[in-house]
Amino acid sequence: MAISFHNRVAVITGAGNGLGRAYALELARRGAKLVVNDLGGDLQGTGTSNAAAAVVQEICDAGGEAMACDASVTDTDAMHAMAQDAVERWGRIDVLINSAGILRDRTFAKMPAEDFDCVLETHLMGSANATRAVWPHMREQNYGRILFTSSTSGLFGNFGQANYGAAKMGLIGLARTLQLEGAKYRIRINALAPLAATRMTEDILPEDSFAKFAPEKVVPAALYLVSDDAPNGAIIGAGAGAFHSAWIAMNQPVVLDDDAMSVEGFAEKWDSIAQREPLCFPESGPEQSALILKALKQHSE
Repeated sequence: MAISFHNRVAVITGAGNGLGRAYALELARRGAKLVVNDLGGDLQGTGTSNAAAAVVQEICDAGGEAMACDASVTDTDAMHAMAQDAVERWGRIDVLINSAGILRDRTFAKMPAEDFDCVLETHLMGSANATRAVWPHMREQNYGRILFTSSTSGLFGNFGQANYGAAKMGLIGLARTLQLEGAKYRIRINALAPLAATRMTEDILPEDSFAKFAPEKVVPAALYLVSDDAPNGAIIGAGAGAFHSAWIAMNQPVVLDDDAMSVEGFAEKWDSIAQREPLCFPESGPEQSALILKALKQHSE
């Protein structure tokens, strides 16, 4: 059965270009009403343009409904105003896709504090600002779907992207917490780590690979993760039409006896502590604590 977004209202940040634009166009094609947000700045977050309005025009020309917002996600008041405008026009907000982002790559030793702070402010705090703006509306209507854009740079690291990686892993922590807080209000939270041929990757991907990594090949994952049947708490990698799941995993606790409770005792058990199996997948911080308590109980028996 076709997945429809008929009469759903979706807000997408960073939707003037690349992945955000691709999400917006497909959501509109499937019946959603769109708030297209984009400051219209360059890759480093400076300047402005009419990128959001251009995407809105595309949607309206195709028979859809959309409104533009050219505010920065770093502006908390502007994000609340954006959400209020959507509710006043359409009565609700069902979907938020946090796709706005910038790059200021440099090795950590050479990275100015301003570049570190600005990337975190845009990706992490910007996503928090947009989410905070839609959250009360989703709680009140007892329905919501929110997608955070993470990255393999956050999950696994990437040379020259300490600021970007820190922000993207921070979004995983935010998503994992909100999936718990939103569950009773039928708000489902997921994270996507995409790889697509956009202006962010034009210096990374070989030119002959751009067609393979078209943004449209990430869209199926993004839209499923904000659909009615979306999971809750998934972390999905996507690129070039290939998709996989990532998890936060831990091995089983290794318990030190009181007489071995020392740096030397820890060092002696390092091989066991560092082994990669058997693995478990805690769904929350308290679950991880419960694993430790269980290990202590088993060790004392």
